[in-house]
Amino acid sequence: MPRLPDDEARKGLIRQANEERILGAGERVFARAGLHGATMAAIADEAGLPKANVHYYFGSKVDLYRAVLARTLHDWLVPLDALVPDADPATALAGYIRAKMAMSAQRPDASRVFANELLHGAAEVGELMRGELRTMVRRKAAVVDGWIAAGRMAPVDSTHLFFTIWAATQTYADFDVQVRAVLGRETLSARDHVRATEHVVSLVLRGCGLNLAAD
Repeated sequence: MPRLPDDEARKGLIRQANEERILGAGERVFARAGLHGATMAAIADEAGLPKANVHYYFGSKVDLYRAVLARTLHDWLVPLDALVPDADPATALAGYIRAKMAMSAQRPDASRVFANELLHGAAEVGELMRGELRTMVRRKAAVVDGWIAAGRMAPVDSTHLFFTIWAATQTYADFDVQVRAVLGRETLSARDHVRATEHVVSLVLRGCGLNLAAD
């Protein structure tokens, strides 16, 4: 008897939910143990799924690790879609910074896994950075250059502007131990994240000769 369309859709939703569950567990375990210290058994325990299920969706630990890195990079790049020639520079840049800060607050382990990969030579993510990331940064740097040429913001190095934003936003995930130590916090509160976000937004925009219009 052929499968019904609704049955196929249900199976697809289950697969998507399980993959997301495993990727989230992978983020947390890889952040704590690194690629070599992590095990598929530990990831399965973290996900609350049988180890066989993890292997079914991701054939090996390296496959899962690469998928975690690719998802992180994809999620970091999506907010860049708002940087288009017709956009208001201050609004677009502020929105991008807020999105990056929110991800650092909500998914710090994703940033830590990515940072650890880079510190160890980017063997697994190097191709993605030289391809997808490089292409996207070139496109968005051209948008920033267009804003500068039109007198809509102060002259800055458009490529290094992105490096500055990444460093400023990801530090709240990668080096939260340092931030918490200096602030005297056991954990960073929602108020701490708002304070940090507004600081980074203001600092970057002022460096670009921009101000957000008052609501």
